[in-house]
Amino acid sequence: VQLVESGGGLVQPGGSLRLSCAASGFTFGSNDMRWLRQSPGNGPEWLSSIDSSGDRRYYAGSVKGRFTSSRDNAKNTLYLQMNGLKPEDTAVYYCSTDIGGRTYRGQGTQVTVSS
Repeated sequence: VQLVESGGGLVQPGGSLRLSCAASGFTFGSNDMRWLRQSPGNGPEWLSSIDSSGDRRYYAGSVKGRFTSSRDNAKNTLYLQMNGLKPEDTAVYYCSTDIGGRTYRGQGTQVTVSS
């Protein structure tokens, strides 16, 4: 199982970024996926979950209305569109899934929101 996040970077407050998570080593189209983030000194924060078909999506209150999860099962890729970014969104962002009772997570991509 491999999850590789990309698309992070430095963005000004109010800006947008789209993160990607390329998945391999498992049947991506059969797995629910989620996005998490972690900032220094804090534990992981769940942001969003999306079911295997992409029809059902759930969001944490802190990002609802600003972030949108989506997936392309033909490309084995998960996305997180982030709009209206705030300094408090600064963190390392991860995609994650559960397979066979084990949780897998990528190496993360850094998002920094600063003027």
